[in-house]
Amino acid sequence: MGILIGLVLVVLVSSIKQINQYQKGVKFSFGKFTGVMEPGWRLVIPVFQGYQKVDMRVKAVDVPDQEAITKDNISVRVNAVIYYKVVDAEKAIIEVEDFYHAVSQLAQTTMRNVTGEVNLDELLSRRDEIAEKIRLIVDKATDAWGVQVQSVELKDVTLPEEMKRVIGRQAEAEREKRAVIIKAEGEVVASENLAKAAKTLATSEGALHLRTLSTINDLSSDQSNTVIFAVPLEILRAIERIGKK
Repeated sequence: MGILIGLVLVVLVSSIKQINQYQKGVKFSFGKFTGVMEPGWRLVIPVFQGYQKVDMRVKAVDVPDQEAITKDNISVRVNAVIYYKVVDAEKAIIEVEDFYHAVSQLAQTTMRNVTGEVNLDELLSRRDEIAEKIRLIVDKATDAWGVQVQSVELKDVTLPEEMKRVIGRQAEAEREKRAVIIKAEGEVVASENLAKAAKTLATSEGALHLRTLSTINDLSSDQSNTVIFAVPLEILRAIERIGKK
């Protein structure tokens, strides 16, 4: 009798399974799905029943570097991080063999396909939009597995060395173009202001003489400057005749 009681106690103790707060358990009886176990201590009869734990927390999957060809036939290497969580433990166990591996493989394939649909300039300048497109595609496919994709982040886009040099030269040419345009715009503004100043000096009585005196004053402030006045010859002769008288 004591042996029987001891055996019952051993079976009872071994039947108690703990499901942590961040987990759920998928229970099977005689190989058939019989329910989802919530967190806590749960009874699973050995031999007749079995179960699998499912982590319900958000997971981050590092999608390794993927070789891809952009729409304009440029070879690039792209890697990303995908964040997802299981929202239906039953589907995650029954509908797919290994949802972690399946999500990773699906993300790799989708990333290559989406990269091939855009030009290099779009891939570099619209990374957030491309990442969101990848997320929507993967999320739709994994919905049948009870998995929800929350976000996708493109970590890095690696270009061939030759393409890096081409982009560098293109950026330098763009900066030079901007510099020339800014300089030309400045010269236009300066010429307009000079034209306005000349018109003011020509139409305002005494303005030209005041400007001349101001210029002479500025020159005289530095003793190293030598000022030469060009005086018409007729004025010199008139002064000479006055002196002879």
